[in-house]
Amino acid sequence: MTFFKEFKEFAIKGNVFDMAVGIIIGSAFTKVVNSVVSDFIMPVLSIFIGNTNFKELAYVFKEAELDEKGNVINAAITINYGNLIQTTIDFLIIAFCIYLVVRMFNKLRKKSENEQDGSVVTPKNIELLSEIRDLLKERNQS
Repeated sequence: MTFFKEFKEFAIKGNVFDMAVGIIIGSAFTKVVNSVVSDFIMPVLSIFIGNTNFKELAYVFKEAELDEKGNVINAAITINYGNLIQTTIDFLIIAFCIYLVVRMFNKLRKKSENEQDGSVVTPKNIELLSEIRDLLKERNQS
């Protein structure tokens, strides 16, 4: 019974809900980043490389063998490095964005911890009134 009780506490605390929301937002964010990379960054890079489609970049070890009709007898042997380039750029952009989000949350967490530290600055007029009270007590005692 303790397993179910622990799971219920875990689910009620909101951790599962937060995780589900994070996964949904992450998948949507990945689509946005993939679009930015494939529709914006890669065309700009293709100007310098001279190839418009990175997914077609490949090193051919052996050309495909074709028969007289143009049908493939033996497929080409290639290393398709263009897709690796695009996937790597996707990863770097996503990693950088996640770094920025985590950094922002850490700053917000530190700021909220500093606000909760209990050391409240006493206003100057309250300090002066306290000093006057203490001086009057000393005067009345003597």
